Amino acid sequence: MQLRYTFRLYPTPGQCAALARAFGCSRVVFNDGLRARQDAHAAGLPYISDGELSKRVITEAKKTPQRAWLGEVSAVVLQQALADLNTAYRNFFASLSGKRKGPKAAPPRFRSRKDNRQAIRFTRNARFQVTAGGKLRLPKIGDVKVRWSRRLPSEPSSVTVIKDAAGRYFASFVVEAAGEPLPQTAAEIGIDLGLTHFAVLSDGRKIGNRRFLRRAERRLRKAQQALSRKAKGSNNRAKAVVKVARAHARVADARRNFAHQLSTRIVRENQAVMVEDLAVKGLARTRLAKSVHDAGWGQFTQMLTYKAARHGRTLVKVDRWFPSSKLCSACGAVAESMPLNVRSWACPCGAVHDRDVNAAKNILAAGRAERLNACGGTVRPAA
Repeated sequence: MQLRYTFRLYPTPGQCAALARAFGCSRVVFNDGLRARQDAHAAGLPYISDGELSKRVITEAKKTPQRAWLGEVSAVVLQQALADLNTAYRNFFASLSGKRKGPKAAPPRFRSRKDNRQAIRFTRNARFQVTAGGKLRLPKIGDVKVRWSRRLPSEPSSVTVIKDAAGRYFASFVVEAAGEPLPQTAAEIGIDLGLTHFAVLSDGRKIGNRRFLRRAERRLRKAQQALSRKAKGSNNRAKAVVKVARAHARVADARRNFAHQLSTRIVRENQAVMVEDLAVKGLARTRLAKSVHDAGWGQFTQMLTYKAARHGRTLVKVDRWFPSSKLCSACGAVAESMPLNVRSWACPCGAVHDRDVNAAKNILAAGRAERLNACGGTVRPAA
């Protein structure tokens, strides 16, 4: 399976300038290609093929005084910018025709130097390499210092160099990694995700909601207020923008680290993991939007998915319409209603439930039924 390994980069001032030049050239080629196709469409001309577009905006453009500076960066960086444009068009056309699953893909948009994230990609053709001294050698940029936190499992097929809004640089390697099956275990777990607790497990354990954004709001507010007082276009405003971005980056890093640790622990402890397939985008349009984004359910379930696949575990996503909270995990009776303010309830069968633990038990049972295709069998967990 393909995995991404991301590490922090520490380029020198000269390398930062070379990377800025590469980001700019990549952006110009992408925008030139997009403009050429838009102009052809507006003029009623045929769609410009990938090969013809590369010839126009890279090969021939380098020979003109206006674009001669494109030759100062690796040709692979420019080719990969066009590859991104071609992929964006293919996704857009597939979405229009109904061949692409998931949310509708929008048409490609022009890139801006003010975008929060700048990135360039080097493939094997670019002959990038990790040196014996542990630096990342990039063509026409040099040997960049890397902070390694683990070994790469295999030779990378590509590396993407990223500059985020906080001014930090990262190298993201794509590698082919073999599965690493963990020892078999009989344990299985159901997970109910929420806002009062981030996760409640079917064995009764409750994982607190860290509320990373809420806890940092005061610091973020101060940074934002300081930014609003700076004159537009000034150097001080540019510095304040970076301070705000760094404050947000600290929140995102803490949330990601929490999700990594929890997902790793759950996958290691359990042979099968059952989790509700929440409509995060739908919930993010409600009054709970900030809390939903702060919780990071989507990031957590994504980590569970790839870690389970890599380590030989089973992950089952239970339908979001499954009445996990209203269903009695002891007798199977369904309550008529279950408002959010009801945290515990008693079933006519005599069972008294903690709302979230009961939901987690039902998610576990539903996941088992789906995984084993136990039609007609008893799928309720033991009380």
